[in-house]
Amino acid sequence: MLPWPGLSAVQRQQTPGEVPSTDPPAHRPYAERVSLQLYDTAARSVRPFTPIEDGKVGIYLCGATVQAAPHIGHIRSGLVFDVLQRWLTFSGYDVTFVRNVTDIDDKILAKSAEAGMPWWAWATRYERSFTDAYDVLGCQRPTHEPRATGHVTEMVSLMDALIAAGHAYAAEDGSGDVYFDVRSWPRYGELSGQRLDDMEAAADADPRGKRDPRDFALWKGSKPDEPATASWPTPWGPGRPGWHLECSAMAGKYLGDAFDIHGGGLDLRFPHHENELAQSTAAGREFARYWVHNAWVTTAGEKMSKSLGNSLLVSEIVRRVRPIELRYYLVAPHYRSNIEYSEAALAEAGTAFRRIEGFVERAIEVTGPVKPSVACAEFVEAMDDDLGGPAAVAAIHDVVREGNGLLGSGDTAALRGAVGSVRAMLGVLGLDPFAEPWASRAGGEDDSLRTVVDGLVALLLDERARARKARDFDSADAIRDRLAALGVAVEDTPAGPRWTVSGPAAAAEPGSSTDTAVGGGFDGR
Repeated sequence: MLPWPGLSAVQRQQTPGEVPSTDPPAHRPYAERVSLQLYDTAARSVRPFTPIEDGKVGIYLCGATVQAAPHIGHIRSGLVFDVLQRWLTFSGYDVTFVRNVTDIDDKILAKSAEAGMPWWAWATRYERSFTDAYDVLGCQRPTHEPRATGHVTEMVSLMDALIAAGHAYAAEDGSGDVYFDVRSWPRYGELSGQRLDDMEAAADADPRGKRDPRDFALWKGSKPDEPATASWPTPWGPGRPGWHLECSAMAGKYLGDAFDIHGGGLDLRFPHHENELAQSTAAGREFARYWVHNAWVTTAGEKMSKSLGNSLLVSEIVRRVRPIELRYYLVAPHYRSNIEYSEAALAEAGTAFRRIEGFVERAIEVTGPVKPSVACAEFVEAMDDDLGGPAAVAAIHDVVREGNGLLGSGDTAALRGAVGSVRAMLGVLGLDPFAEPWASRAGGEDDSLRTVVDGLVALLLDERARARKARDFDSADAIRDRLAALGVAVEDTPAGPRWTVSGPAAAAEPGSSTDTAVGGGFDGR
């Protein structure tokens, strides 16, 4: 059943600068949206989402540690939480989204020193590469994107509170290190479900100044071999922040002592998020109500990482794959499922997305421009069920199939409804080709190339149509076979032939063409 008037729907997010539709969609305001459920790592179960403040949601996402260019494993969390932000906004919530930048870190110092670059220049270079990756894959900019180095004052205040409460201490060896006392906090281990006695020693600092090997560093005293610029004064001596302290301080500044959702990759659950939770709650802050973690992108069954040498840089993949298709590949699976990377799976995802995109383009040729409207009930149910990506994508394909059946029916109103619904659902996933950032990317060099290719293919199809009219079927079929061998798939429709780029394929069967008019359109950007 098609999803316009009468079926439950949610309020769409309007594209900036877009003229509102004259046919307003049905919607449910946030106050009636009580069905969203999220898997909470702390609760180890899916539970109903209830924000602290009606109509508003605060999200903190652990962002990039800018020590190298991002691979698709790094960027997956950005995409997952971009979709979550879009869905909450679509559902009527006012979302404050904070994604930090860790711009001071052991690896940043080590790699910059090896390269003979100032650490801050190294961090800036790779912060830009992360920004480029987020942008090229269509991620919305966060509300705030704080850098760790800009929040030392907040970190010192948090350490001071922890020391005063008896949960942290300055090392007695004169190193300038400050540690969290894990044995002072009985709840330590609650997020990851571990017992303290079963944990290994924290490997983030020299253990000689620690009371317990599992105590983790809040602050790292400056060392003779580190640059003086990577040091800030504190009451306990000069140095730089520990990784865990940074996020607690920044989350508190921008979202307050209590906020709704803390997110990140599953690998951050321990020790990073465990330590964030401990130091924040020990300082008297409620901190996050929900902990949401995305799974990994794997290669050969292993987490993608630089150390394994199996990383796939975003900047390299988008040289050979359309960015919107890479995004589809990464957001279509469930966010809590690992993605086992393969070129074949990526190609299949591209083909699947082009089927959706092709329908929208063909339909708009019939209907004229159509605004995003409402999401079908199945899509809403899927997204409310812990961001069920596979079921949500299946719902889109179902509407596309029904919409394809309408193309030759003459029912323009129903076709407009299908297109508006598909655009609305694609928008939630950041995949609407007629919305930003994808819409404005047409018109450059790639668009010029599409214009040339479109014209050349149209000439061949025109020649084919003339051959068919003259009943020269051998020549007509030879043209189609040649196009197929080049990867151009021709689809005969009542309005004339359409073509898409699908990769080199086998030639069409002789005598299979039926077109009498020439049409065209470039689908394989």
